[in-house]
Amino acid sequence: MATVELRFSALPEHVRTARLVAAAVARRAGVDEAVLDELRLAVGEACSRAVGLHRSSGITAPVSVVLTEEEKKFSIEVGDAAPRGTGSGADTPAADDGSAEGDDQMGLAVISGLVDDVEVSTGEEGGVIRMSWPTTPAPTLP
Repeated sequence: MATVELRFSALPEHVRTARLVAAAVARRAGVDEAVLDELRLAVGEACSRAVGLHRSSGITAPVSVVLTEEEKKFSIEVGDAAPRGTGSGADTPAADDGSAEGDDQMGLAVISGLVDDVEVSTGEEGGVIRMSWPTTPAPTLP
């Protein structure tokens, strides 16, 4: 299992770099070329969401992106450090004034529409969006 980890300051201009790195690693891992555009968009949405949560909560910790190549699957985890409360509103930032919640939910809806296998987990320490795609083995050369 090969893993690439990327951490970046919560600035919107770094989201593009995360998308490009994710697409390059996914291509090398064997993700079908036909889904790379959707993968880039999903990673961009997840990273933009994390950047927004960090900025609205005043968090200076970096956003983390973990790219993992497994035997038949490639997964990406985008993590933020924005604390959430517990209960029914667990997916909203603790310092949310209501205006960011709609954008947050829209981002999650876009990601869910782009990725078949997606999991969102949140807690007091932050949240993680885990997305995965099937891979095909690289052809062997004679």
